[in-house]
Amino acid sequence: MSDILQLELTDRQRELLLRGLRFVRSSRMLEIRESSDITDDQRKGELGEIRQLAEMLGKEAEKSA
Repeated sequence: MSDILQLELTDRQRELLLRGLRFVRSSRMLEIRESSDITDDQRKGELGEIRQLAEMLGKEAEKSA
């Protein structure tokens, strides 16, 4: 995840992305899975990446306010 992508987003677009990330996070946390599908560490890693992206978007919203 070392590639950097810069986007110009409106406040509405940023809010939609944050809402979508919350949905994805909830979905991954509540997902019923087979024990062989994904390990707890992988799941925690995914949730950490989602949290990090949401925090980055939140910081950008604060800068533009």
